[in-house]
Amino acid sequence: MNRYQLKAFLSVLIAFFGIQTRAESQENYSKPNVIVIMTDDQGYGDLSSHGNPILKTPNLDRLYSESIRLTNFHVSPFCTPTRAALMTGRYPGRTGAYRTSSGRTLLHTDEQTIANVFSQNGYKTAMVGKWHLGDNAPHRPQDRGFEEVVWHRCGGIGQASDYYGNDYFDDTYDRNGTYEKFEGYCTDVWFNETKRFITENKEKPFFLYLATNAPHGPYLVDSKWSDPYQEKATWKNGPQFYGMIANFDHNVGLLREELESQGLAENTILIFMTDNGTAAGGAFNGLDSEPKQGFNAGMRGKKSSVYEGGHRVPFFIHWPQGNLTGGRDVAALTAHIDVLPTLADLCNITVPETHHPDGLSFKNSLKNPEATATRDHLIVQFQGGAYFKAQPTAWDDSCILKGDWRLINGKELYNIKTDLAQTTDVSAENPKIVAELRTLYPPFWKSVSPRMTPVSIDIGNPTEKKVVLSSQDWYMASGNPPWNFGAIHKLPKVTGPWMVDVKKAGRYKIILRQFPAEANKIVNAVSAKIEIAGLVMESKVAAGSKGVVFEIALPKGKTQLTTYLYTEKGEVGGAYFTEVIEI
Repeated sequence: MNRYQLKAFLSVLIAFFGIQTRAESQENYSKPNVIVIMTDDQGYGDLSSHGNPILKTPNLDRLYSESIRLTNFHVSPFCTPTRAALMTGRYPGRTGAYRTSSGRTLLHTDEQTIANVFSQNGYKTAMVGKWHLGDNAPHRPQDRGFEEVVWHRCGGIGQASDYYGNDYFDDTYDRNGTYEKFEGYCTDVWFNETKRFITENKEKPFFLYLATNAPHGPYLVDSKWSDPYQEKATWKNGPQFYGMIANFDHNVGLLREELESQGLAENTILIFMTDNGTAAGGAFNGLDSEPKQGFNAGMRGKKSSVYEGGHRVPFFIHWPQGNLTGGRDVAALTAHIDVLPTLADLCNITVPETHHPDGLSFKNSLKNPEATATRDHLIVQFQGGAYFKAQPTAWDDSCILKGDWRLINGKELYNIKTDLAQTTDVSAENPKIVAELRTLYPPFWKSVSPRMTPVSIDIGNPTEKKVVLSSQDWYMASGNPPWNFGAIHKLPKVTGPWMVDVKKAGRYKIILRQFPAEANKIVNAVSAKIEIAGLVMESKVAAGSKGVVFEIALPKGKTQLTTYLYTEKGEVGGAYFTEVIEI
């Protein structure tokens, strides 16, 4: 090739790559960004745009007035199941993560998340705040498709597996696998990290999941936020609960200002939703009543209830470039499992056939008020019920939703169009409706129940050299293990197994403690024992010991680890915190 041919060839090559670069740049630019914001324990009535006469939420009200609102949107009645459904587009029982503790907060490893779907399609992915789908490999957010993460462990700040001493203010959180000290109130930190991420990634499409722990208990917030409600929200924790929401609302306003200033507001899909019914937005008689005080938008039931107030939650979606604006209601039946396929549809992303979502895209309902709803019915079930009194059973703690009908536990029938508070059971007057709704449940149970099996935590995973296990993940037959320090400080005489998967055969150091290493506390026991992989080891506990150390050779494969700490009286409890380190 002579120099003239070479020059011509290079000119063509430069032009080609220039076109390609411009095309790729234009493709990335046209892809909408996605931000999904989900609060914890905020119910349908816990914002002023839904009629709350006490709480002031001006920024959520503005978003409400500018968004498409799903008025018949449903989640699970409790925390982890909703997060599992949102992440996978599949029923929680099917994913393996259908309780908030007792070893049932982990997704099966074959589950793919919304972060996997978006990252495989050119999106930068991030997760900020509360995860509650596993604290150890391979279940952490960074293991499940999120490239950048800043999060707290366990189901709430200050719970068992969270960094010891966290109390909502100036806490230590996990950034991409390393603990880091932050300044400020937890909700402020989450939003600051969100704004940092979008600023650093504004030149490329991104998917960001912001899940606040607020307004979940403990109800801690600066008094400047709670003081306005001291004389009005007079039930237990009412002022603090509303103050936490007011602080969240303030941060929503700041985030939207940041999106505007960065030129991202027009082509960002912004979603606001919550994870279950209200926890402290009123005073209730048990879980299933209407509030005696407070506001629940006319509904019966709160968090953990399968009545309407336990699982109907707000859902606002705003996307100016996609014409999802204007303050319009959509009454079609929709659910948490539908969010993944809907966002994929809006972003022109194909969900792999191997994903098998239970969810259905409601894009047509968003775009056209007259469109036929894609979802015919929905089944909500709180597997194992409140306080996990028994193993999940067919029909128990279930609600079948279709049209205006709600069938509770396969027996009670309510028409929410005429009886939103579900005060009158009309099953006797409508036997055909009951029979029709009952036919919808057996196929659901038959397909979901086989997947409600133990999910293991990895030992010897190269991405987590030291595994710190906490008692919240003991796999109990029923009931909740010690999952908070209120219980752990009492040194309860109970133990249970961790389901573990030894990824690499070899020697391991196992250290038993009653408190995290950071607490620097002495073990209150005289002897200790471990059982794992058919092996049993025992040891005396030296006076003043802060951790009982075993060294053991483990074969590769799935097994159980159970720990025992004995007192002088012969009483036995488990090591609520146990470290496993490959030697």
